Amino acid sequence: METRASNKGMVVAPHMLAAEAGAEILASGGTAFDAMIAAASTIAVVYPHMNHVGGDGFWLIAEPGRPPKIIEACGPAAARATMEAYQKRRHGVIPPRGPVAALTVPGAVSGWEMAHEVATAVGGGLPLRELFAFAIKHAKEGVKVTRSQAALTAQKLDELKDAPGFSDVFLIDGEAPKEGDVLRQERLADTLDHLAHEGLSEFYRGDISVSMADDLERIGSPLRREDLEKYGARMRAPLQASLKCGTIFNAPPPTQGLASLAILGIYDRMAKCRPESKEYFHSLIEATKKAFIVRDRVVTDPKFIDEDIKQYLTDDWLTKIALDIDMKRAAPWPHVAKKGDTVWLGAIDSQGRSVSYIQSIYWEFGSGCVLPKTGVLMQNRGASFSLHPEALNPLMPGRLPFHTLNPAMARLDDGRTVVYGTMGGEGQPQTQAAIFTRAIMNGMEPAEAIDAPRWLLGRTWGSEVNCLRVEKRFDTDILNQLDRLGHEIEVLDEDYSDTMGHAGMIHGLPKGQLLGAHDVRSDGGAACP
Repeated sequence: METRASNKGMVVAPHMLAAEAGAEILASGGTAFDAMIAAASTIAVVYPHMNHVGGDGFWLIAEPGRPPKIIEACGPAAARATMEAYQKRRHGVIPPRGPVAALTVPGAVSGWEMAHEVATAVGGGLPLRELFAFAIKHAKEGVKVTRSQAALTAQKLDELKDAPGFSDVFLIDGEAPKEGDVLRQERLADTLDHLAHEGLSEFYRGDISVSMADDLERIGSPLRREDLEKYGARMRAPLQASLKCGTIFNAPPPTQGLASLAILGIYDRMAKCRPESKEYFHSLIEATKKAFIVRDRVVTDPKFIDEDIKQYLTDDWLTKIALDIDMKRAAPWPHVAKKGDTVWLGAIDSQGRSVSYIQSIYWEFGSGCVLPKTGVLMQNRGASFSLHPEALNPLMPGRLPFHTLNPAMARLDDGRTVVYGTMGGEGQPQTQAAIFTRAIMNGMEPAEAIDAPRWLLGRTWGSEVNCLRVEKRFDTDILNQLDRLGHEIEVLDEDYSDTMGHAGMIHGLPKGQLLGAHDVRSDGGAACP
């Protein structure tokens, strides 16, 4: 793993084919926004266990001299997705797999459409057939199955194999594919080709939506064509917090962006500590606990939040919380975590336009349902809803589910823009804090900051463990010191664990050169035009 450098722009992604697609668009004169559409459509094809066309997405975009903006491309629960409907089926919780898990409108394609409009407005907006060419080619001709796809297919086979359409697309003779096997998605190639020539609105209000709606009703999903027709991505202002080095930005609710900002804001106001020391890790872990307590109390569909969440990003609140943290003892931690499967991609072009983008189907392979007429794999984001009316995120038609997705960006006082992020559900805010503090606050190069041993507090990825998990490479002396502070620690068997997410970062040097890297834990990297 190495840090790439470029003066002409850069794209990072968890699969190299997606990064290369974006870089080719930059080389042909496209903007960072164009490049990200190419990378996002490609990653949906080549990394289907982590994201797909049937998922959601969040864009954090910025132009030099202008405030950053969020494109919120997450869909609501279907009109037929009521508590009563699930209770009649004797469900105490929403099943995470199968047709009834596919209950929210997939928003990613609408986000691509809005991003294309933004690109056009700034002099880009290359034809969709050019931006989608990479994804169509890979879907039609096939791509080699990655290590992580092979492992996760085998691991989750029992719960996915009976989902409608799954075995036809993602299994070989009924068995999980092996690393290096070639899988094709011909129907998806046809769908992407249609969208490229007829426009992305076809996904919601055209022939594609008719085909999707027919298949969804046939397999037993509550989604209908009317749900698709009503949907459109939204442009919103991001949340932001001030640090000593500059300003950080992230997505507002229903995402956990508030927690990601709060962790860094709290840490920045604590006493400065030596990098990679016990104080460094303890500070970030305790800041995570404080931020997650707030997140789990207030973050839901913004229509149902009755307080100003910006109060948790003010200097007064962040300073108060920083002073409350006991540096001699770990706070108790009974937190219940969330799962999540996601990809993060970043791009900056030669003009300084930047994108931090995250795209997801929630759990690995989402609902598992592949619609036969279109090849669209449907997300299971709606499984995060509760069937209890008094819960923070109760199921309700038209309501947005809680999202672990949160793309991050920073504008530093020295003039640099930084885009960074990761997949990993509950781990996203923690990994964002790790790579930002290491690279930006402590001067590591992006590759070094991303490569360094990582940690995860809380349950995630199907594990019932609720303690602090660390990669095997962690310094034993540091772990012993953290243990004495009261942290309950589990050392994983792996030096580089997928549990810690697949992170990436691009940032510039004061003279304009870009530095970037993507995680050795993934199958991607950084690509330049």
